[in-house]
Amino acid sequence: MSVVDVREAITRAHHEEWARVVAALTRRFGDLDIAEEAAAEAFATAVERWPADGVPPNPGAWLTTTANRKAIDRIRRESKRDGKQKEAQMVYDDDPPEPLGAIDDERLRLIFTCCHPALAMETRMALTLRMVGGLTVPEIARAFLVQETAMGQRITRAKAKIKAARIPYRVPSAEDLPARVSGVLAVLFLVFNEGYLATGPDTDPVRHDLTAEAIRLTRLIRALMPKDGEVAGLLALMLLTEARRTARVSASGELVTLDEQDRGAWDAALVAEGHRLVRERLASRVPPGRYQILAAINAVHTSVRDVRDTDWSQVVALYNQLARLDPSPIVALNRAIAVAELDGPEVALAAVDRLEDKLAGYHAYHATRADLLRRLGRSQESHAAYDKAIELAGNTAETAYLTRRRDQLG
Repeated sequence: MSVVDVREAITRAHHEEWARVVAALTRRFGDLDIAEEAAAEAFATAVERWPADGVPPNPGAWLTTTANRKAIDRIRRESKRDGKQKEAQMVYDDDPPEPLGAIDDERLRLIFTCCHPALAMETRMALTLRMVGGLTVPEIARAFLVQETAMGQRITRAKAKIKAARIPYRVPSAEDLPARVSGVLAVLFLVFNEGYLATGPDTDPVRHDLTAEAIRLTRLIRALMPKDGEVAGLLALMLLTEARRTARVSASGELVTLDEQDRGAWDAALVAEGHRLVRERLASRVPPGRYQILAAINAVHTSVRDVRDTDWSQVVALYNQLARLDPSPIVALNRAIAVAELDGPEVALAAVDRLEDKLAGYHAYHATRADLLRRLGRSQESHAAYDKAIELAGNTAETAYLTRRRDQLG
């Protein structure tokens, strides 16, 4: 096996096994710091040994075993230094049997631990992306539009708080689930978004491992809470977005926007499932939440075979409804994009420019301005906006697309 093959195997193992390894160690040792450090050491050991020894037949089992040994070594060192004999003893004893939750899935347990309401929402998201998604601190910082140092400190404080407060590692009881699930959905949505449009310049532009994991865990939560509208809405949103994955990046590695995608390449089964979930929620006549409205917007986009047949008035109406629930600048930006198709780019640009103070560091804001200015014939201003968007964008496919659009201005 070549060095390149081994490197690809390690990358694949990290994508597929990181959360499993961290979850297994968290279950056994009850400490996120130990779990994360031991998992990281196991992968570092793989980088050293696999090129010489070869990739093991079961990479996940090898990594888990190695990580367990690393964790035991750390606890032994700490027990000798601090006299924690009781803590050290646990590594030799079999885990006592524990009643299974409604869903027996280690990663789901890990998510509920990371999403505990004792933590701030932003912290829950960041911690889950690190511990479950395996994203690096720089990737998470870009997702939150904050400095890397601040994000690292946030994650460190979160792990310390979980340990100090003895937050349990388990799926909540049935009566606690409704109050806890909204935070989990927010995290899963962010994990999905990182896979849908990866922010790291050194990662694949679309990370199917993250989108697939987000969908898998959302399906598990839907099985647990089949009557929850927002769970169904988030699943529908993910499915309708994932259905377009193979059409979103060209053979040359460039982002393909919705209006230019080959709709025949979309996954028809995922589109049908997403539409079915949206119809079920509409039939319930229960006022929709944020994810249900976003799913409905995606259903409008995926219900026509030609972009020219898109019902933009319906899209704008749905964004108006969403803005009442979530009056965020991101929602306002996306609404303006739809307004451009309905009322023209000049009206949309006026709405976008009002968002400058809140979105000046967000690449999509500048990309949207660049496109609207291009449509208005203001090439010099458009060029400058494209430059700013390229500077801020982390996704390689998106950067390639923005660069081409800018260069077409002449």
